[in-house]
Amino acid sequence: MEPVTERLLLRRWREDDRAPFAALNADPAVMEHFPAPLSRAESDAFIDRIAPQLEERGWGLWALEVRETGAFVGFTGLAIPRFEARFTPAVEVGWRLARDAWGFGYASEAARAAIAVGFGELGLDEIVSFTAVGNTRSRAVMERIGMTHDEADDFDHPALPEGHPLRRHVLYRLARP
Repeated sequence: MEPVTERLLLRRWREDDRAPFAALNADPAVMEHFPAPLSRAESDAFIDRIAPQLEERGWGLWALEVRETGAFVGFTGLAIPRFEARFTPAVEVGWRLARDAWGFGYASEAARAAIAVGFGELGLDEIVSFTAVGNTRSRAVMERIGMTHDEADDFDHPALPEGHPLRRHVLYRLARP
């Protein structure tokens, strides 16, 4: 399964995605709402963890390519959170794009394609998304794609220690139409 939109291709990962993915993961602006930028080894390990999931399940976090240019710009897709919280088990929609791909609507367009897979082929009843409270860019994407936020759902991310500035997270939900 490789979803296609008017401008984007959500596809399997390729070896030549590693360098640009490492560059975006090392960018402090891209990683502002994550605990730290990733080293090349950490970025490659991330690909090594998520790429096989696409093969095994047919869905996951796809590499994101601009169809007109063939440029790799990040990832978008569906994932199962690897931690326990009030809302898990769940499937989340997520994205991470290179800074030069911001502001074109790619995250929203690709997220809608991933959501269509979730509600269509996978038959999910709900898809969630979450981020650190201060991540206004991602929160705006969540709202643009129709997700809703209830403060009662907000949570402390269990992978981050007490007192960490990014620990508090907002949860957005989208029910199957």
